[in-house]
Amino acid sequence: MSDSQTISDADLSLAAKIEAMLFVSAEPVPVTQLAQALDVNSSVIERGLKELDDSLLTRGLRLQRSAGRVQLTTAPEIAGIVEHFLGLEATTHLSRAALETLAIIAYQQPVTRPQVDSIRGVNSDGMMKSLLSKGLVQESGRTDGPGRPILYSTTPEFLQHFGLSSIIELPPLAVQVEVETEHTELLKG
Repeated sequence: MSDSQTISDADLSLAAKIEAMLFVSAEPVPVTQLAQALDVNSSVIERGLKELDDSLLTRGLRLQRSAGRVQLTTAPEIAGIVEHFLGLEATTHLSRAALETLAIIAYQQPVTRPQVDSIRGVNSDGMMKSLLSKGLVQESGRTDGPGRPILYSTTPEFLQHFGLSSIIELPPLAVQVEVETEHTELLKG
């Protein structure tokens, strides 16, 4: 590159600087840490993240957010290509029971195992262990109730596995609306 083509850090956009920091980070980065590194406030970082997110839509990367942290991930649409390139075995599929348990945790989080058991109507110990070992759920605290049962929630790996940037991207629960409608009709009847 000649001297007339040299680019300085001042010439790069905020989105480019954020992209570089996320690229070199092995873990999700708190928005506050990005703001501190660039000596700006969090709202400026959020604007930069929005710009970066928009620019990534036509590329092979996406921004993934979880619990106030953000990271670069591969686009879910090209997961098969990436797995083939890396020589990875096809992702193990989750059983119907595991998907059911995972859905309950995703929509009810944080939730205890007894609450999951109550919704499913069966013991969920095996499913919980399986989901924990796959890194799709995590222990996220304990309740204050008797025995202080463990609370479970989904992980950033869950988001990545299902191609979500945030838990708020989960589709709405249509079943809940149907149940509420039936409940309302029973009360009227």
